Amino acid sequence: MEHEVAKRVNESITRPLEKKILLYFASKMHNSISPDHLTYLGLFGSLVILLGYFFSNFGYGFLWLASFGFFINWFGDSLDGTIARYRHIERPLYGFYIDHNVDAMTTFIIGVALGVSPFIRFDIAMYLIIGYFLLSVHTYIDSYLAGFFKISYGGIGPTEVRLMAVIGNTILFFVHKNPKIALFNSHITYFDLFAIIVGTALYIAFIVAYFKDKKVIEEKERENAS
Repeated sequence: MEHEVAKRVNESITRPLEKKILLYFASKMHNSISPDHLTYLGLFGSLVILLGYFFSNFGYGFLWLASFGFFINWFGDSLDGTIARYRHIERPLYGFYIDHNVDAMTTFIIGVALGVSPFIRFDIAMYLIIGYFLLSVHTYIDSYLAGFFKISYGGIGPTEVRLMAVIGNTILFFVHKNPKIALFNSHITYFDLFAIIVGTALYIAFIVAYFKDKKVIEEKERENAS
């Protein structure tokens, strides 16, 4: 049974520069290192993020560990597919299965990491992560039905999200403050507020993408029927 490979759509802001960097790393990577090794390295990076954010309860210096975890996660998660394409050893079905199952585990771990940090409430972290999962599920459905796999929305992809997290960690380390504000008879941090805004944006993006891609799939089905 043949399966059509979904076309990757990545229009993120950093993509042109990132692509050059990843191709350079791919050309220098030893042949003994496989795409699977890099995929699980990315997962390991999420565990480093978890440790960094958890231990930041005891000292802001551990934020550098969390930022290093984001780098490890980016390196492994972004380079696995690049290596496969560079070496012409792609396995579309296996790669899709492994990569996105590990992505789901990584996302959950990072959500928990944010929730156990002193900067974002656990319930707000879950609100953010659920929005990310909704958009991810939509993307997977599109890849099967519409034949394209959209990685970025509004110029923002996983790399940009990681960069924002690292910038936030750096600001927190040097400012060394995490003030709270009153909102609806509750007190939340500025990072709580930022997470709520980003999470809400993800829900809105999911709804917009749903109605936009619904038309694409309708047209594709009519073309197949004719």
